[in-house]
Amino acid sequence: MRILYFSRDYTPHDHRFLTELAKTGHEVFFLRLEQGSHALEDRPLPPQIEQVLWEGGQKPAGFRDGPRMLAALRRVIDRVRPDLVHAGPIQRCGLLAAVSGFHPLVTMSWGYDLIFDAPKNVWWRWATSYTLKHSDVMVGDCDTIRQLAVTYGMKADRIVTFPWGIDLAHFNPGESVPAVPGQPITLLSTRNWEPIYGIEVIARAFIQSVAHNPNLRLVMLSNGSQAPILRQIFATAHVDDLVSFPGQISFAGLPEYYRSANLYISASHSDGTSISLLEALACGAPALVSDIPGNLEWIVPGQNGWVFKDGDASAMSQAILQAAADPGRLFQMRQFARQTAERRADWQKNFQQLLVAYDMALHTHNSRRKN
Repeated sequence: MRILYFSRDYTPHDHRFLTELAKTGHEVFFLRLEQGSHALEDRPLPPQIEQVLWEGGQKPAGFRDGPRMLAALRRVIDRVRPDLVHAGPIQRCGLLAAVSGFHPLVTMSWGYDLIFDAPKNVWWRWATSYTLKHSDVMVGDCDTIRQLAVTYGMKADRIVTFPWGIDLAHFNPGESVPAVPGQPITLLSTRNWEPIYGIEVIARAFIQSVAHNPNLRLVMLSNGSQAPILRQIFATAHVDDLVSFPGQISFAGLPEYYRSANLYISASHSDGTSISLLEALACGAPALVSDIPGNLEWIVPGQNGWVFKDGDASAMSQAILQAAADPGRLFQMRQFARQTAERRADWQKNFQQLLVAYDMALHTHNSRRKN
């Protein structure tokens, strides 16, 4: 089968999907809508994947580029002659693919497209509804996404839900060492420094927490547009010497940060299934996360982590202090965290559901043609 994989950019998530698709024996063509929209992947495409050169993929794409990109996509489809198109996010690649009229079409939600983008305004809602109603199958990573898709007109029996999952061999607990009384308690944040991820909430919660427990330390990976605000918050509170900023860490280096953390923290205001959360759990790090629906599908309070009210820095601080008060319990929770990942987040197993979605789309399209 010839598959056209059409995505917004080239991210670690795209690399994960394309690497597994390369093992299936299908001919896979990678089409990139724009460049610079997300944290980019530094690993090359698998050699079995053919990247399609076209008018897109060189710079950020905006609404005004739509007609030109649509015409270019139709030329790509005529040239590649795919048996199936896989496209996402919904209102970008998915919309272009839907308007092109090609079938069978598998639209993949990236979480933020339904949770954050779709409610923006009338245009985004129309784009979401149009795309889903013209998709043969939709793929999503959690039940929250499934429910939202149904409200925009996607038929429930044509939605395939599975967590994208992680590489459990790469993300593993390693040799864990129990915390020593009096030893600093390390909190780890890995999300981009953007408003949607509640980074300011983390900063203010840490300041409140360290006033009661000076043994706390905060490691903030990544970077983003809120860097000046964050650094100012920490400097004003005179806690910047307790916070480290290692920057953007490579895929190879991430597990060591998770393993060295006593508690993974995230204050994200919007998420489907958070890959960062799954990576942390797989490395044995208990998690403290906002109580948004996507997180509640993974965290069992008191067993593999805790939740706090979304956007409430004081509630987050209270939870941090509760967790830090019992380092022994934090260590004991590592095993349950890993078990959670092993049971539900195994990428090798979960990926097979994408192939199920492809088969479903082909069957749906063929049935329509016969009728």
